[in-house]
Amino acid sequence: MARTGGSAPASEGAPARHEALALSGQDVVGLYRQMVLARTLDERIWTLNRQGKVPIAASSQGHEAAELGSLLAAVKDGGCFLFPYYRCLALKVSAGLTPLQAMLSFMGKEGDPYSGGRQFPLQGANIPNGLIQLSNVVGAGLTQSVGYALACRLRGEETVVLSYFGDGASSQGECHEAMNFAGVHRLPVVFICENNRYAISVPLRLQMAVDDVADRAASYGFPGRVVDGMDPFDVYEATLDAISHARSTGPVLLEMKVERYMPHTTDDDDRRYRSPEEVEEGRSRDPIDSLHSYLLEVELLTPAQDGEIRDQARREVNAATDDAEAAPFPDPSTVLDHVYRG
Repeated sequence: MARTGGSAPASEGAPARHEALALSGQDVVGLYRQMVLARTLDERIWTLNRQGKVPIAASSQGHEAAELGSLLAAVKDGGCFLFPYYRCLALKVSAGLTPLQAMLSFMGKEGDPYSGGRQFPLQGANIPNGLIQLSNVVGAGLTQSVGYALACRLRGEETVVLSYFGDGASSQGECHEAMNFAGVHRLPVVFICENNRYAISVPLRLQMAVDDVADRAASYGFPGRVVDGMDPFDVYEATLDAISHARSTGPVLLEMKVERYMPHTTDDDDRRYRSPEEVEEGRSRDPIDSLHSYLLEVELLTPAQDGEIRDQARREVNAATDDAEAAPFPDPSTVLDHVYRG
């Protein structure tokens, strides 16, 4: 099992980290812009929940580098399909969902592109943006993603499926079934575990007897790799390699070590099972702050440009909030639309 870790920006005369990965300055600034927008939107959704305007939300704060670094690799590859899970707000918005569409979904308003305001936020199929999340049942997307990969194989397509899940889902039966089937049939799947060390309130040591979820990959006959999920460059490189391996050889399991800054959902009180000091220690490695420092150091960003990026994100989120609040709820007469009634 290979490991990756963070490293400092390039020394004098050596290429910068993004250059060593053949990423342009525009790529990296764009990644930062996406991370700032996702965080700003996430924070607003959490505030709206406290105002009674959003029923429930699961935050991606702390997970942004894992989701957007892997998404960048998928975009660069150009032949991937995504199966996110309920904590993938950053991924979904950066894959093409607009802040307004996200707000409509979280508020259950007409115009929600996933389910028309009928289901848990952002739950459903979003084929134009190349992603599906049909359920928030923990681990359910794993078997669905493997089925999609098998269908792509049977159709003669070169698609690689990226399947996202949390460490808690790795303890579900669906995880074993999905990985075992994918391993047996050498399917083009990259399993991406966003390991924040808590299955709701259950710490990792009470979930499993191994230190790394990636260790389990060997029992299914494919590689597992531990990645610093707080470092978008490590995530990008690992995911790009995994996509190539999945397409040519078979599955890969990437375990992204991340931090969950917020409670499990807006209905959770994480003060009951972890200390404020633990959360603050995790915040000291905030992926947005780290990328911001890197961009300043390699002179891809100025403080003035950073201020404009953050102002633009606030403007977009403010507009999305206003428009979603003004939008109507779905017409009650349509409640049975798209429901199979035999």
